[in-house]
Amino acid sequence: MTVNDPIADMLTRIRNANNGFKDSVEMPASKMKVEIAKVLKDEGYITDYALMRGEAFDNIVVDLKYGKDRQKVISGLRRISKPGRRVYTNKDAIPKVLGGLGVAVLSTSRGLMTGRKAEKQSLGGEVICFIW
Repeated sequence: MTVNDPIADMLTRIRNANNGFKDSVEMPASKMKVEIAKVLKDEGYITDYALMRGEAFDNIVVDLKYGKDRQKVISGLRRISKPGRRVYTNKDAIPKVLGGLGVAVLSTSRGLMTGRKAEKQSLGGEVICFIW
């Protein structure tokens, strides 16, 4: 039996498009996916994202970012907290991704934010994913 995990689906779509050197990737939208895209844009991992209104459902289009000579900006994405095993952290134990080179995305009581921002605000929460 498989569990439907839309966040893992989003990360997989971004990972696959990034590995295929696609310019953008489109997926069904949700509030959580839009917030994750906002964090990715603020941290410089993607160029931009757009919410496209549809008749039945909305889509989110994520424009991927590459460096010189099509070098990947996103080296890896990993889902940490899953529907079968939720992972939480307190303000003192926020994980460091690649010794601070990557970003941990946390869902806190004040919304989705990076681990660094949560640490500054003395917040803990659910560890959604790691991006490096």
